[in-house]
Amino acid sequence: MATEILMPALSPTMEEGKLAKWLVKEGDEVRSGDVLAEIETDKATMEFEAVDEGRIGKILVPEGAEGVKVNQPIATLLGEGESAGTPAAPSAPASQKTAPATPQNTPVADISSAMVSIRDAVAAEVPGHEQSRPSTAHERVFVSPLARRLATAAGVDIATLVGSGPRGRIVKTDVESAIKGGIAAQPDAKAAKRPVAEGIAAPVAGLAGVAPLPDARLFYKQGEYEEILHDSMRKAIARRLTSAKTLIPHFYLTVDCRIDELLATRTRINARFPKEGGYKLSVNDFVVKASAAALMKVPEVNASWTDTAILRHPHADIGVAVALDFGLITPIVFRAEEKGLAAISNEVKSLAERARAKKLKPQEYEGGSFAISNLGMFGIRDFTAVINPPQAAILAVGAGEERAVVRDGKIETATIMTVTMSCDHRVIDGATGARFLQFFKQYVEDPAAMLL
Repeated sequence: MATEILMPALSPTMEEGKLAKWLVKEGDEVRSGDVLAEIETDKATMEFEAVDEGRIGKILVPEGAEGVKVNQPIATLLGEGESAGTPAAPSAPASQKTAPATPQNTPVADISSAMVSIRDAVAAEVPGHEQSRPSTAHERVFVSPLARRLATAAGVDIATLVGSGPRGRIVKTDVESAIKGGIAAQPDAKAAKRPVAEGIAAPVAGLAGVAPLPDARLFYKQGEYEEILHDSMRKAIARRLTSAKTLIPHFYLTVDCRIDELLATRTRINARFPKEGGYKLSVNDFVVKASAAALMKVPEVNASWTDTAILRHPHADIGVAVALDFGLITPIVFRAEEKGLAAISNEVKSLAERARAKKLKPQEYEGGSFAISNLGMFGIRDFTAVINPPQAAILAVGAGEERAVVRDGKIETATIMTVTMSCDHRVIDGATGARFLQFFKQYVEDPAAMLL
């Protein structure tokens, strides 16, 4: 039977996407690794590669189609001897991929369904057209349709195979190797057990019975407003941050930092190396570096929450919020504690440029251990930010402005920058967050201390 090619989940939180462009046409021969199409998610445009070899039978979804659901058939792949009229192998029903429904018409239902979708995407890590079946231990086994047919014909138990495909998926070569070897491959216990995002589908406590918010259109007459439909990025932001604010117990710590020395250092460096350095340092570059140094001093903040353990990270992978015309994204500066100010500056600029062009790869904006949101360039004095899971904290940075301060009993002016850290109280206690901000303040007020 022909094999269905399904809309891939190109990131753990992807639920639907736009089929921006087909790079193959009906009748084309494809091999594993060939690029089939360009898929536009809520945050980036990515290439979708073939997993199995064969011939494109029928394209089911035209290019330019929006709102294509993950795991929806988008084309068929024909094997040797199959024709375009061959019926496609059925994919697993969508009902088998979601948790039991919660009562509708309540915020609990909306948030729980969103969380279940994210959990399934993370647990499956499905970038292509695969099928799954539960093993006897209730673990999901991911296998391409062609590999499943070969295994069934040869009598090979796919539960005993270790996949060599993307993210451990069993593909054709794995089955052929098992057949040639005469015995089924022994599973690697470490590879077979994939961590499921724990606690992500937990019921939302304390919201049962809460009435849903009324539709804003009920309060206005038609013609008194312009209706702008939600795009995929806005839907993802709303869904993710509503879940974060609902499920994560936020608390906030604020500190004022005197940045006169930082500004003087920045001016001196930029003036000394205007061309040779190939960079122009910003205040935010110092904030990223100071945050990375403080995370190394207080590793308890450099962590993530799961239901069974706190994950403490060895490196300061810092997300930097970038405002886009169509939403917000937080690309990550990895191992920021190992990088100098020039490297951080150039990397942030490159990430921001590619973010605005929707050219970031998922691994460049997913994960991270800490985040920074800076609205100082807009003149915002102070604000609080919503934590972006799986991180446990985010630093909201305000504008540096001249204020009257008291020093040694005398009133003088100083440039003060207010920062507020939002903390996940499951991971960070008040005193722990305060220690982090002490180190951060020290590094910002005396940039030379970051060299120690």
